[in-house]
Amino acid sequence: MRTRGTLRLATRGSTLARRQASLVKEALEDRRYEVELVTVETTGDQITDELIHRLGKTGAFVRELDERVLEGDLDGAIHSMKDMPTEQPEELVTAAVPERGRPGDILVTPDGSTLEELPDGATVGTSSLRRRAELLSERPDLNVEPLRGNIDTRLEKLLAPALQEEHQQRSEADKERKGNTGNEDFEAEYDRTVDEWFDDLSELERQALGREVGTEYDAIVLAHAGLERSRLDHYVDYQELPRSTFVPAPGQGALAVTARDGETAREMQQLIDHPRSRVETTVERTILAELGGGCIAPVGIYAVVQGEYVHTTVSVFDGDGEESVTGSRDLPIESHAEAAREFAQDLADRGAAELIDAAREDDVSEEDTPAGK
Repeated sequence: MRTRGTLRLATRGSTLARRQASLVKEALEDRRYEVELVTVETTGDQITDELIHRLGKTGAFVRELDERVLEGDLDGAIHSMKDMPTEQPEELVTAAVPERGRPGDILVTPDGSTLEELPDGATVGTSSLRRRAELLSERPDLNVEPLRGNIDTRLEKLLAPALQEEHQQRSEADKERKGNTGNEDFEAEYDRTVDEWFDDLSELERQALGREVGTEYDAIVLAHAGLERSRLDHYVDYQELPRSTFVPAPGQGALAVTARDGETAREMQQLIDHPRSRVETTVERTILAELGGGCIAPVGIYAVVQGEYVHTTVSVFDGDGEESVTGSRDLPIESHAEAAREFAQDLADRGAAELIDAAREDDVSEEDTPAGK
């Protein structure tokens, strides 16, 4: 079958990024394009010891990909929309927003515990300012610790302590079993040997067994869409967090294909753009841009099309989740961008601007603090 041509699209090299890019690739191939995915390493991939919000301020997971597009080396770039700065070069457009994945957050635990069931002072891992504030708003007793890495790495860090402890207990039980060979009164603690137990573990659990653990986490918070796209959701226990209180990040669960403004961008929009997802993410990113929060402040924005309106929920917190400005509004779909700007201004006037300014000042203070102080 004759194809329309070949598109060369940039993607980050992580497993999740490649799988997300493959979704775009398959959608374009279904419409008779040949697609080549080109891996580009970003600053965010190179820096592993910095908090996410600091990287996000500079578009560290986005900039290098878009530069290749602007230089003419590649036809487009595939991004997780929540990583994208709200401002982009004039020559660049968001050519397509494919259908959005699950936008919410999930709590992952070794044993399936809910947020309410976590013990007092439990340690929860996330490097997101928003998730930290939302967690502390619901459970001020929690110890929220930074956690970075690919999804499989974060899951391994969560699962490692319990698996390593069980492995040790089973190994000791095996030694005891061997030492009591012929003793008819001996009752083994486990009905399987450690080797039989190991053979039944998933690859994720086996990798966790060999991982060195620093901080021991009782739970971690992840994006639902990321876990599903990583195809690891069947191997862990998790609970969906309510979007009413754990309002997602703007654009969470959505992908974006950027390209130079022109014919190729228009064709991609016509072929793989999902109008509902574009409206919802446009509302979210417009509010974020108007508030000026970026990645500096804990801001959650979630929009969903409901008939002729876009129901939109916004939460702006201080860093510890003690103060917040929240609101919900039904925005007319025919004027959703303008209505989003008006909603943002109302939230700013109600105190959201003050919380964001305070977060910005705190961030500057942290950057100016000498290392080790």
